[in-house]
Amino acid sequence: MTTSASADNLRAAVLARFVVHATPADLPAAIRDKAVRHILDTLACGIAGAASREAQACLALVEASEEPGPAAAWGTNRRLSARSAALVNGIACHAFELDDTGGCDHSGAVVVPAAMATVAMSERPISGDEFILAVTLGYDVARRVLEACGGYEPHNNAGWHSTATCGTFGAAVAAGRLMQLDTTRMGYALGHAASFSGGLWAFIHDGSQTKRVHAGRAAEAGLLAAMLARAGVTGPSAIFEDRWGGFLATFASASAQPEALTIGLGERWRMERVSLKPYASCRGTHSSIDALGLLLDENGLGRDDVERIEVRLSRFLLDMCGGRTVDTLPEAQMSLPYALAARLVLGHAGLDAYRAAHRADPALRAAMERVALIVDEALPAADEPLVRISTRDGRFFETRVTSPLGSPANPVGEAAYFDKVHGLCGMALAAPAVERLVAGVLDLWGDPDMRWLGEALGAPRQPPVFE
Repeated sequence: MTTSASADNLRAAVLARFVVHATPADLPAAIRDKAVRHILDTLACGIAGAASREAQACLALVEASEEPGPAAAWGTNRRLSARSAALVNGIACHAFELDDTGGCDHSGAVVVPAAMATVAMSERPISGDEFILAVTLGYDVARRVLEACGGYEPHNNAGWHSTATCGTFGAAVAAGRLMQLDTTRMGYALGHAASFSGGLWAFIHDGSQTKRVHAGRAAEAGLLAAMLARAGVTGPSAIFEDRWGGFLATFASASAQPEALTIGLGERWRMERVSLKPYASCRGTHSSIDALGLLLDENGLGRDDVERIEVRLSRFLLDMCGGRTVDTLPEAQMSLPYALAARLVLGHAGLDAYRAAHRADPALRAAMERVALIVDEALPAADEPLVRISTRDGRFFETRVTSPLGSPANPVGEAAYFDKVHGLCGMALAAPAVERLVAGVLDLWGDPDMRWLGEALGAPRQPPVFE
């Protein structure tokens, strides 16, 4: 049992104080503007993801067991309880692998649905400034928890899916901040989140749909953590200390770096390192997609000119994205050979490239056979692959893209960003509704009451399943 004095210095308590006492004015203009872009991107992904099998199955499941509630199932005409909405919308956000990455990893798909579910429950006006701050704090804490686990490589290489394990903390922070929890209760929420955390990479071996569920489950769990804390249910306080049963001692016993939780709080916002995804595939494939595109475009090559595509990559990336079975959408989206085949044959790796008809296309299947993955055991897991192509007339070209399109160092252009947002929203909403949504989200900062946004995410009807 810790004393009150020592309890005030526990890492969870430091995080709780930071979250509770931060103000919108603390956000640099560049960070708040980036946060707005990520919020809009996530909402667009969720609206489109309503057409996924996973989101529709989960929606049917919760509708069968509860009455309609205050929260919209985005991209549909259904209403759910706040917790169910966080679950369904989180699944939808991550369903098509287009949601942002580089946070916890997929922070937006966890944090934004939890925050929006909290807004749906609110009886008071919530300003756009409050909402943007809460979301940014959620991104910040979720990423810090992953860094405290030693970072992406050791945590995920140990078998934990960080979107599910670390994202829960971000959802709890965003929801708790919008609930106006005090420091004590915010600490409780973090304590609950630690126990609700979980999620394994087992899905990678057979293309199961569990990966998409992880984002929704983390959003729901974080929301529940904040709701319990608001109700006065206590959570453990020493979750990040070196003791039996703590989060880091359990999830990262060999790699923990607990100081990462609090270093530079409020100075270096983790939002600045998050990437927007231009391709509907695992982020691990993006550098190679870009490299292949550069080699084709710079040398005037078409798909019939290419004899072989050789990718020299890390063992970690091979294990994550080396699969060649693409019968299901999840399998294809985690497959580097398929991503390169799509770029070669179709000219892009957008969502349409992953439709069942393309996955079964003999031309794409044949192109996959021209992709060779070669492990470089000396290559660190975080390093991008080297892509080399050989042509049918005996020429060779190679390159490595160190900052893939969509990363902070190589951002997606304005036109491409809005094309993505409009295209995804247009899968469920009419053009005027899309325009109102986009304009409203871009103007969230300074909006005295953004509760209108929940209504704007609904659609006239249930979308057909994406095939």
